[in-house]
Amino acid sequence: MPIRNAILANDQIYHVYNRSNGKEIIFDNKKHNDRALDLLNYYRFPHKKRYSHFKDLSTEEKITYISKIEKSVPLVEIYAFALMPNHFHLLVKQIKDKGISKFISNFQNSFAKYFNLKNKRTGSLFQNMFKAKRLESEGDLLNVSRYIHLNPVNSFLIKPDSLINYPWTSFYYYLRKNSPDFISTDMLLDMFESKKKFKEFVFDKKSYEEEIKKLRKLLLEKVP
Repeated sequence: MPIRNAILANDQIYHVYNRSNGKEIIFDNKKHNDRALDLLNYYRFPHKKRYSHFKDLSTEEKITYISKIEKSVPLVEIYAFALMPNHFHLLVKQIKDKGISKFISNFQNSFAKYFNLKNKRTGSLFQNMFKAKRLESEGDLLNVSRYIHLNPVNSFLIKPDSLINYPWTSFYYYLRKNSPDFISTDMLLDMFESKKKFKEFVFDKKSYEEEIKKLRKLLLEKVP
């Protein structure tokens, strides 16, 4: 992975983005997307075992291994994600030195090996350098999270009504009673009176269109 000039600092929140080489479709079915979510969950912690080796363990060995790993300090904390056909978005806070770079490198390398094996493909899968922008205010955090959650709608992959039950963004998990461990929902939800208010914020089209013009430099891809 090329050397990054900008420093990614601990305890800072970043919008992270990367695209497949040649805009190849990679997150295109449930098996691929489930694998990607498993890898995001797994590699948010530092590991001594590759995910492929972990998968070969017995159920008891997996439980023992994960219980030890989860006592360690994670590399990152994940607040939001979106898996799009040829790219991904993440909203993450770096916890340990070089945490984001290690997390993204492990995630991309592991998914690329899985994808190449399944598709009898060779070569790199993702663009060399992922993009990352630091969010400097609560407003930036809220609006970038909304942008990430709405990405499938704004890209015309799904209709707005379908977003609530769409599992390839974290919005789906924000509205559930029990969110998965790897998505930290409390920080964003604590900014609202209820999940209903958070939902209304995400779907507030007028507010979104006003704010999106101010946030172009944080979105990391071209937007209308």
